[in-house]
Formats: sequence, structure tokens, C-alpha cells
Amino acid sequence: MRHGKKFNALKRKKGHRVALLKNLSTALIKHKRIDTTLAKAKALRLHLEPIITKSKTNNTHSRRVVFSYLQDKTAVEELFGPIAAKIGDRPGGYLRVLKTGFRKSDSAEMAMVEFVDFNEVYSGKADAAAKSGGRKRRRTRRGGSSGSTAATSAAAAAGATAVAAKGGDEEE
Repeated sequence: MRHGKKFNALKRKKGHRVALLKNLSTALIKHKRIDTTLAKAKALRLHLEPIITKSKTNNTHSRRVVFSYLQDKTAVEELFGPIAAKIGDRPGGYLRVLKTGFRKSDSAEMAMVEFVDFNEVYSGKADAAAKSGGRKRRRTRRGGSSGSTAATSAAAAAGATAVAAKGGDEEE
């Protein structure tokens, strides 16, 4: 029976499941984005997010605890280096799981797992700064008049009065 189990066993024994999550974790840390099945992606998120939270404090004890989970020195260095620097102020939710469709061979639902802070295209940080030229754009309502249309209508009205004044001078 499955009473009270809060994790997905992924149809594997414990040793196989631990090795799988360890390898997926190190691959994600090294490459910042991986493709896997949806079930593995959700299990990876539950496995890796507490480890990432532990890496926010850079001391010997937390490094040893993280190494006991990952068993890879380069992944630990990467996690405590650039990844911890980018996620330092984020309170949680470090990973994003995006569904990418179904695998052709066995129709398994696939997903892409990535770090939230390492994808500027999806988060819109780079696009927003590039489009606005470094300044924020003001949103307007659909029915209301914006500042640019008011300025053009004022310029048109001033031009009309200038033409009317010119025409009035010719008559006299």
C-alpha cells in the first residue's frame, strides 16, 4: 500500500532512484537546462530545490551536506558559485518545468527543466530593457487618450489656427 508516501517512486528501487536523481541534478547544474520526462522533472524539482536552498549559505557544513547528495565536485562548485550568486535573494521556486509535448517512440510526456534566473528570454528581463530603451513604458487604457495622441491633436489644432489666421490676413 502507498499510504503517506509523498514522493514518486518512478517504478524504481531506492538505489536506482537516488542515482537517477543525483545524475539529473548534476546535469541540470552543469547545463542549466535539461529535457526529461514530466514525472522525472517533477521528482527532480522536489529533490533539488532544498539542495539549492542549502547552497545559499556558503560554509563548510553546507558544502559537505550538498556534496553528500550530489557526489560531484564540479557541480558543487558551480552550485555555490554562479548559481548561488544569481538566486541569492530568491525565496524559493528556483526551477521551472515546462511541458514540451510527447516523445515519439513511447508517447511519454516530456518536459524541460531549467533554472528560473538563467533564462532571460523567457523571464522577459532582456526584452523589456531592450524595447523600452532602459525606461519603463506606461500602459494606457483602450478608450482613453494617450499623451502622444493629445500632443498630435494639439499640434494639428495649432496648425489649423495658423492657417485660419493666414487666410484672414489675405482677405483684408
